[in-house]
Amino acid sequence: MRSINRKMISALQQIGPRFLPFADAATRELPLSRLLRLSLFQVSVGMALVLLTGTLNRVMIVELGVPAWLVGLMVSIPVLIAPFRALIGFKSDTHKSVLGWRRVPYIWFGTMMQFGGFAILPFALLVLTGNGHGPAVWGEIGAALAFLLIGAGINTTQTAGLALANDLASEETRPRVVALLYVMLLAGMVVSALVFGSLLHDFTAKQLIQIIQGVAVLTVVLNGVAMWKQEARNPALTSRDAARISFSEAWRQFSGAGRAKRLLIGVGLGSAAFSMQDILLEPFGGQVFGLNVGQTTWLTATMALGTLAGFAISARRLGHGGDPYRLASLGILAGIFAFAAVIFSPVLSVVSLFQTGVFFIGLGGGLFSVGMLTAAMDLASSGSGTMSGFALGAWGGVQATAAGLGVGLSGLLRDAVSGMAMNGDLGSATTGPAAGYVAVYQIEIVLLFATLAVIGPLVRGSKLSTRQPGFGLAQYPG
Repeated sequence: MRSINRKMISALQQIGPRFLPFADAATRELPLSRLLRLSLFQVSVGMALVLLTGTLNRVMIVELGVPAWLVGLMVSIPVLIAPFRALIGFKSDTHKSVLGWRRVPYIWFGTMMQFGGFAILPFALLVLTGNGHGPAVWGEIGAALAFLLIGAGINTTQTAGLALANDLASEETRPRVVALLYVMLLAGMVVSALVFGSLLHDFTAKQLIQIIQGVAVLTVVLNGVAMWKQEARNPALTSRDAARISFSEAWRQFSGAGRAKRLLIGVGLGSAAFSMQDILLEPFGGQVFGLNVGQTTWLTATMALGTLAGFAISARRLGHGGDPYRLASLGILAGIFAFAAVIFSPVLSVVSLFQTGVFFIGLGGGLFSVGMLTAAMDLASSGSGTMSGFALGAWGGVQATAAGLGVGLSGLLRDAVSGMAMNGDLGSATTGPAAGYVAVYQIEIVLLFATLAVIGPLVRGSKLSTRQPGFGLAQYPG
């Protein structure tokens, strides 16, 4: 019996790293328990993202009757802060403090901004829909303020939290540590989507308010636990006399690289293409296929699973020396197929085709994002070798700005085309509720083809000198 036990233990030790890929991310200085605790800030971010871009936008459009253009503008407000992510990370790197903390202050104030936004949001929604006291315009102002605070908190907390994780991890384990953090982000999104969908199966305004208030409290608890006793105080590092590089100098170094502009244009076009549907998929499922709130919230979980599958494929291909531009192109092709499936699903009246398209939108977006970020990191390392953090910020800023603009325009386009269809301006064959949504999906396909045209020369001309073995989610900035 002891011999059998020894053989079983030996076998488990051999297959453990294969099926538990983040077990070797822990070290004696950063044990797995501390690492998992730190990753809780990503869970809170994923929870907030699902609530904002998934559950709330469908509820506001379908159940509360808020115009889609207004919802699109509201949801796009948080990403107005995203272009400043590079500045946020730069400021946390060069933070001046007598206490010796660089990251903790940014995580804490980001958490407080998230809490404040979620605290305001339920009351703003009540006034916005005319169920409160006072004109609806005060509800619009309150909702805009709430979304702005939540967006600022998410970007600040996540940027500083990832920087703290990089500080704590050793050079050898850092890619796997950050990979674990992004798996936790997706896990938070999937679990939150399932929980929200279950709780809102029979929608009531009271349940929605309770969920928002619960998310506010959980955000403070999770982030507080995440940063507790994580960052050591180092007054010498935050001293006012320490030498620091200027932000403008860092930007000049990065923008002076050869392919930086074409890469960032491709990132912007592709990000807009994959993001315009963010506020439309759940309302599309509700208005075209008659799905309830719980069923449409599952769509967010389906897309997150597709994104996770994209990360897994990226890990395998890039780990074997694959070209990141080709990987991004593969994601674009998957996106074109996905949007075509969504467009034809109401014509064929096949819900499963729509759900399949949602999965492949997530898959294509994951492949595209990881591929383009890998190219940006390689572009930075081919220069001074010290600009990878700034390259990540530039990538994230362009990506989020383009996504925000895409989300904002999608609501306007959907309402405009739907109004024309209802008035019969588009002909008798285009009068149903799907017309406005389909027009947006068609524009997304055009943008994806434009992205292919932009990054095509980069595929032919790329000669990537370095590739980190086993790259997966290691540096995906979210």
